[in-house]
Amino acid sequence: MKGKLTFTIIKPGAVANEHIGPILKIINEKGFHIAAMRMTRLSVKQAQEFYAVHKERPFYDSLVEFMSSGPIVVAILEKENAVEEYRKIVGATDPSKADEGTIRKLFAESMQRNAVHGSDSDENAMIECDFFFNRSERFYKDQDCCW
Repeated sequence: MKGKLTFTIIKPGAVANEHIGPILKIINEKGFHIAAMRMTRLSVKQAQEFYAVHKERPFYDSLVEFMSSGPIVVAILEKENAVEEYRKIVGATDPSKADEGTIRKLFAESMQRNAVHGSDSDENAMIECDFFFNRSERFYKDQDCCW
């Protein structure tokens, strides 16, 4: 499935602001198949582990605090060139620099509270999908492929 999958998180701010439905509508309208999805909440330890790549960055502690502050929606999305295609509809991390009509332009509150996370590479998509979902929780449209 390399190249056909990406991972997303609808972050606590967007969940609290009731943006789950509108965000999922955009994802669906852009041709993504939702292969797995659930609402959950990260513990501080889980958020630290998931965002460990940013541990040395100045925003790490506030990111962990925010991401463990409330419910999130996690999902595996399936489409050709999934990572690239999803990043197009997500928009820039800074919503003030995001293109009109992108998820972050529409729903982000700030650079940190930017509504959604999206994988930045095929390799990270695999790692992130595996962090949240076991194989039996995935329902691919293209059943001939699997990783």
